[in-house]
Amino acid sequence: MERILPHVTNETGRLKTVVLGLPYNIGPIPTLQETYDAKSYEAVQLGCFPSQADIIHEMDAVLAVLERYGVEVLRPAPLEDYNQVFARDVAFTIEDTLFISNLIPDRGLETEAFGRSVFPRIAEGHLETLPERVHTEGGDILLYDDIIFVGTYLGEDYSSYKTARTNHYALDWFRERFPHKQIIPIELRKHDHDPRQSVLHLDCAFQPISRGRALIYPEGFMHQRDVALMEEIFGKDQLFRVTPDEAYHMSTNVVSLSPEALISDRSFVRLNEHLRSAWGMTVEEVPYQEISKMGGLLRCSTMPLRRE
Repeated sequence: MERILPHVTNETGRLKTVVLGLPYNIGPIPTLQETYDAKSYEAVQLGCFPSQADIIHEMDAVLAVLERYGVEVLRPAPLEDYNQVFARDVAFTIEDTLFISNLIPDRGLETEAFGRSVFPRIAEGHLETLPERVHTEGGDILLYDDIIFVGTYLGEDYSSYKTARTNHYALDWFRERFPHKQIIPIELRKHDHDPRQSVLHLDCAFQPISRGRALIYPEGFMHQRDVALMEEIFGKDQLFRVTPDEAYHMSTNVVSLSPEALISDRSFVRLNEHLRSAWGMTVEEVPYQEISKMGGLLRCSTMPLRRE
């Protein structure tokens, strides 16, 4: 078995190896109490939680694009009656190390599934477990070469929110573990039941794409100063601003295949047209709105191990 040496320093380098979540055996529709994000809560409440057939159809479309681009695709070991769609959060790659997240207890078995199929493929010495009190998930961590953007929630009521996934201990750990990088925390709005008032992870409100450009949902940021900082880093004309309605459908949550190409939901008409006509990008469109009802989209489903 060939071992993989992880290598990821940004969100846009040519994708070489990725873990794609699994759409099978996701189990029965959860109860409201069993949901752990606002979109899933809403979908259960409205009776429109996605069917397994729709989830398989949408993930197969992503798999087909990845294979067409020559990306090596790994999958988690299958679990019975368990949702394994969102591979991004189970672990994350920074530079040459794959870090194992401390997931919320509801998702603990997902780590075990990676342990049976993905972790054994990682080169010795390049797999690291986070300290127990460091809570973070891959959706809150976005890489921009010398910068690590970290989505977080710092309120004293952190523990009362299921949607608060990255704590202040994680910020301290990132600063200690990567002293050569700039750590930029972005505090996000949280609500467990109303997806229009909540941002589950940073990639649901922000994502670098192309070269020196980014997608941003300003209303998802807790502080206007962080929006101003993004404008300073990228430049106002290099930010595509997502509307609240577009953010509800997760328009920032695409996945880059290279600086020139990405996978986007086919329903993101305004975004996809801008990417093609204004920024000259190749947009591979797939259907993914059923999966969006579970609180994540394309970036959430993919966990890169290697980028150029």
